[in-house]
Amino acid sequence: MDLPPVNLAELLRHPDDLDKITTLKAEFMRKKAAVDSQLRSGLREQLETTQAGMNGLSEGQKTVQQIKEEMMKIDKICSESQDMITDFATINLVSQAHRNFGAVETMRRNLETFSERLDTIDRMLNEDDEDPENMPNLLAIHYELTQLRNIRDDAIEQIQRGDDPGLQSTLEDYFSRLDKYIEWFDVNITLVAMSLINLVIADNNSLVVRFALIIEAEEKSDQRVLALQEALKDHKEMATRFQSITDGAKTVRGYKDKFLKAIKTFAEDQFKESKEKFLGDPDMLDKSLKWYFNDLNAVKIGMTPLMPKKWKIFKTWATIYHGLMHDYLIRLIDDPETSSAHTLAIISWPEAYYRKMTKLGMKQDELTPHVIDNREAELVRDFRALIIKFLDEWIDRIYKQEVKDFTDRNVEGGNLDQDEYGYFRTKNLVDLWRMLREQVDAAGNSKRADVVEGVIDAMFQRLRTRQQSWQKMLEDEAARYELQPPQGQPELDGFQPLQDWLVATANDQIACIDDNEDEGRMAYLSDFRRKFSPLVSPQYMDRAETEIAALRDGYVDLSTWCMTKFAQLVFAVDFRTVMPDFFTPRWYTTNAMARMIATFEEYVSDYKMVLHHSLVDIFIEIFAEELLIRYLSSVRNKGAKFRRQDNFQDKIFDDLSTAFDFFNNLPNPDVGNAIKETWRVSEPFLQLLTVDREAVPDAFAEFKSQYWDLQISWVEAVLRSRDDFERSMLNAVKARAAQMDVVRGPETIMSKVK
Repeated sequence: MDLPPVNLAELLRHPDDLDKITTLKAEFMRKKAAVDSQLRSGLREQLETTQAGMNGLSEGQKTVQQIKEEMMKIDKICSESQDMITDFATINLVSQAHRNFGAVETMRRNLETFSERLDTIDRMLNEDDEDPENMPNLLAIHYELTQLRNIRDDAIEQIQRGDDPGLQSTLEDYFSRLDKYIEWFDVNITLVAMSLINLVIADNNSLVVRFALIIEAEEKSDQRVLALQEALKDHKEMATRFQSITDGAKTVRGYKDKFLKAIKTFAEDQFKESKEKFLGDPDMLDKSLKWYFNDLNAVKIGMTPLMPKKWKIFKTWATIYHGLMHDYLIRLIDDPETSSAHTLAIISWPEAYYRKMTKLGMKQDELTPHVIDNREAELVRDFRALIIKFLDEWIDRIYKQEVKDFTDRNVEGGNLDQDEYGYFRTKNLVDLWRMLREQVDAAGNSKRADVVEGVIDAMFQRLRTRQQSWQKMLEDEAARYELQPPQGQPELDGFQPLQDWLVATANDQIACIDDNEDEGRMAYLSDFRRKFSPLVSPQYMDRAETEIAALRDGYVDLSTWCMTKFAQLVFAVDFRTVMPDFFTPRWYTTNAMARMIATFEEYVSDYKMVLHHSLVDIFIEIFAEELLIRYLSSVRNKGAKFRRQDNFQDKIFDDLSTAFDFFNNLPNPDVGNAIKETWRVSEPFLQLLTVDREAVPDAFAEFKSQYWDLQISWVEAVLRSRDDFERSMLNAVKARAAQMDVVRGPETIMSKVK
């Protein structure tokens, strides 16, 4: 019957598969016949089973009817027998009188000896008090007390039927001594019940067995009383007919319930001691509950053979203990005195608990409810949230201090630190990473990978947010200087400290990722990875590597952004009055490029000792690129015009020569060569300016083939800056652009020239 579903679309994928239809049809018919055969067989078996059940019911009805008929015959014979015996009424009356006389004689004798028997019980109880470890008279005392209690109950019942309150009060006074010995005996029984574990461990099997016999006898007595009460409740008319069989206890005495309550009380006392130990030391949960499993083991091995099998004493004991364990742990979870360390210990407890209970023979599905109500996920989530709350508070406090430091950056002498290499650094980065390591330790103390992984995820997210927050803070402040109008005196308050902070921030990002293998010192991010990797699962670590790579890229990007923003601020503030003059008539009479290069050389000289060595070359490359972008974009300057009679080519050559002299003298020749290669774009730029009008489309095509992301709007600005510009030149360029099949490649410098 377990056949996989047939997908015709899979079987008939191609036209040639139509030839398979005949074969497939025969195969399906064969399978259908097999299924039909199984269905018929199963149906036949079900019908036979149903018929057998119906036959059984019919036989049962016949048996019940036969019993009913036999009972009717017995009742009829009983009635007829009374008529068959001469003087039956007289005989029956004499018989009842004889029974009543015997009962009265027995009651008289019992009342006469009642006090004497109480004295005997008193003596035996005193003897047991002198030997509490053995209580040799326990069973005899129980027997005597049971007899006396039955005597009292019978006497009181008979007096109540006589409806004489005065006599009842007299009898109750007469029997009042009995209550004292019952209470005394109950105290002893409770003492034994509370000591059963210790008695088993001490190998005092005799007392345990005698105790079990007493409880079993009382259990049977209670069951008899309850059954009789139930029967009389439903059939009140039968009550008088069954008075003769109501000898014995008249009320439920509940010794079995007292026994079970003693088990619970005994365990509760030990749970109180365990709680004190556990609250004092969260690592003591397992040791503080060692008694729990020792008790159950003693019950299983030593007590089970001594108790009635029907009690299933081990299962009963384990069920009571489990309920108490559940209540104990839930109260601890909800207790305000319980710390997170205690909660962690409780979270990890169920696995060990159920493992130990299984060894004792109790499976987890037999122990209900769950020992902590399946709240592990909730508690893990709460604990994780607690750590993340502290994490957020720390990060927020650190960031607020950083913002305050940044806002107060104009203080005399500055408010940045310098590391052992002399590099500018902000003050709070060390505290941030130390705090992260501490929170990893806190999560690791849980010894649960899911807790650590949740905390690490939160840390990744906070670190990414921190990168974004820092960039926004710096960008918002930089905008104050970048958006100033070109005319008038610029506002420079806080400008130079802002540059210092950009350098320090860039250094911080490098410190997060720069592993110093020569000195054997790891960067903050690598040390962070090493810290948490042993605490998480291999599956999570695979995902964490992606997060770490993303963070590493983010640190690189932010450090590069800081250098880029530094360069942009130099142009926005230092060169704000110079850049608008390029390619205008004023350009021909000034040495703007030389002054700009000299200014930049001063910046490099001032910052190369406080800027991380790996960023110095990057800073130079970024400035060179920004200078090139601004230079080429200057064709949009108001009044920019290239007139052939002005020898603009020589002026451009002079600018380029000044820049290239600086690039050639850089300490790192590779950096200089890379910058000069980027500046080669000035050659096709010059071609667009100098070729004849008819050759402009060809110059554009050659330019576009080298720099696929060349902006047509910028080309238009270049052409319009020519003194011989005509609309036809621009139209010819656009037509050539439409004809070209440009192959896209890596981004070039011209993508940034608008």
